[in-house]
Amino acid sequence: METVEKIKQQISENPIIVYMKGSPKLPSCGFSSQVAQIMINCGEQFAFVDILQHPDIRAELPKFANWPTFPQLWVEGELIGGCDIVVEMFQKGELQPIIKETADKHRSETED
Repeated sequence: METVEKIKQQISENPIIVYMKGSPKLPSCGFSSQVAQIMINCGEQFAFVDILQHPDIRAELPKFANWPTFPQLWVEGELIGGCDIVVEMFQKGELQPIIKETADKHRSETED
């Protein structure tokens, strides 16, 4: 499968996904650590891809997303942003309802 196809599939199959360095429990950079901690604080399930384990995704995603840096938070196929944006939205209380509504919506879809 082409890398871009793999990225599209990951984004479409996971309503909330973070592309990061390392994992939420063992992040490999400070920015990824901040975003992972915020996502954990939001209290909902989220998928992640460790771009250090997937150099093809690490190379292609910035071009696909038109966003040069990691981590990247995607919600329902939309790029929310990187560390600075996620931190700012969380501090303003804007991120939590987006994450909760998305998680609730997809929970009810899987229960039907």
